[in-house]
Amino acid sequence: MFGAAVRADGRPSGALAGRIALARRLALDDPSAIVFCSGAVGRARPSEASVIAESLRDVVAGERLVLDEVSRDTLQTARAAACYAKANGVRRAVACTDNWHQPRARMLLWMFGVREARGAWMTHRAQPIRLRARNYAREAVALPYDAVAGAWASTGARVTR
Repeated sequence: MFGAAVRADGRPSGALAGRIALARRLALDDPSAIVFCSGAVGRARPSEASVIAESLRDVVAGERLVLDEVSRDTLQTARAAACYAKANGVRRAVACTDNWHQPRARMLLWMFGVREARGAWMTHRAQPIRLRARNYAREAVALPYDAVAGAWASTGARVTR
């Protein structure tokens, strides 16, 4: 599950709450699934991953929750999830994120070796057209950037000074 902002009072932002609701539905549909909760501490504590996990504890057993509290963006989350999947023999994944974020999230998972990653489409609450346009515009810029960054990172290349 890809993280999103945590509010100053520690509650999930609207975006994160929507992703948590999607993860909850998916976890209930597959009681054996591992839920990879990702997201570092942003502007407010606690970490996105811990907010996700705490929000799901009533429907997901603790041993099924994996927390990645280091990843700060989509690229890092995809890499961490792929590393976890490879180390634990996980072959299939569901990208739990907003619809507008799905193409980039799934592309990066694929680039890092999770070849069987599908999307789970969210039913979005009503959003102002300006917000939706901003999200899609951001993705239009971020997708090609992350395609290059992901290709570079998936080769194991390191930048040195």
